[in-house]
Amino acid sequence: MIIRSFIKKLIHPFLKLGYDLYHSKPRPYHYKHLKVLIHPEVFSPKFTISTKILLEYLEPLNLKKTSFLELGCGSGIISLLAASKGAIVTASDINTIALKALKEASKNNNVSINTVYSDLFEKFHQKRFDYIIINPPYYPRDPQNDKEQAWFCGTNFEYFQKLFHQLPNHIHQNNVFMILSQDCDIIHIKKIAAKRGLTLDCIFEKVVAKEKNFIFSIN
Repeated sequence: MIIRSFIKKLIHPFLKLGYDLYHSKPRPYHYKHLKVLIHPEVFSPKFTISTKILLEYLEPLNLKKTSFLELGCGSGIISLLAASKGAIVTASDINTIALKALKEASKNNNVSINTVYSDLFEKFHQKRFDYIIINPPYYPRDPQNDKEQAWFCGTNFEYFQKLFHQLPNHIHQNNVFMILSQDCDIIHIKKIAAKRGLTLDCIFEKVVAKEKNFIFSIN
């Protein structure tokens, strides 16, 4: 599967070396008319499919004047799309390099985005959003740096424990979308959500290169 083979590149020392050499300098990433420059310390969506699936799903939605949060924005391409459609966009991350690059990208793409340094909802208190988009880390391993936070959710799924504990305080409408791959432990993630009174309902499914990805609505 695409995701699993990519994770092997991150873990295997020789494959990781090749990946790191390729990303030793900023690389451009495009989605239609939008463009971002991916810094070496920011995880690139180029070699995965989840970001593109979210982009394709969100593109036909009417987001004009809606409050929109991309939680853990990474490259920020989803935030750029939402802003280009007239949404009032906030993009958060714990990677300061990613946030700085997104600020520059928003200027270059002539859109307005509010970037916030925040570990999940830590800096948002009781603020609620019409749309919340989450492309989470879901492999059960402890991340060793900010870049690995994009992939690894902690040995005991700590990311999801914290996410589902905080999320109910920030939902304004039932438009919380999260993408997961069949390559992760979806059943366990659903159980963590259920303990907080939340359900994950599949609203979209797409198969690319024999790998299923699911967009869930969280209610």
